[in-house]
Amino acid sequence: MGIKVTPFVQANRFLRRSSTYGDVPKGHCAVYVGESQKKRFVVPVSYLSQPLFQDLLAQTEEEFHFDHPMGGLTIRCKENVFVDLTSHLRRS
Repeated sequence: MGIKVTPFVQANRFLRRSSTYGDVPKGHCAVYVGESQKKRFVVPVSYLSQPLFQDLLAQTEEEFHFDHPMGGLTIRCKENVFVDLTSHLRRS
């Protein structure tokens, strides 16, 4: 019997949570995601120009006025919403 890997798990592997600040490869950026407790993700810079990602950023700006206490781009949404969105961007 095989183990089924969910899209959430696959996306987490792709996004690569990182724990150190110097490990962002060229062409990528770190973002902090979460409502109360933030997790750091490394995503391709190309996502920043995608309409779905821009919509998420606009919602964040409207609701939280781009207050970034973590020192980087902070997106206040549920982690699974972010992972679903980036999974969709990766497939397109």
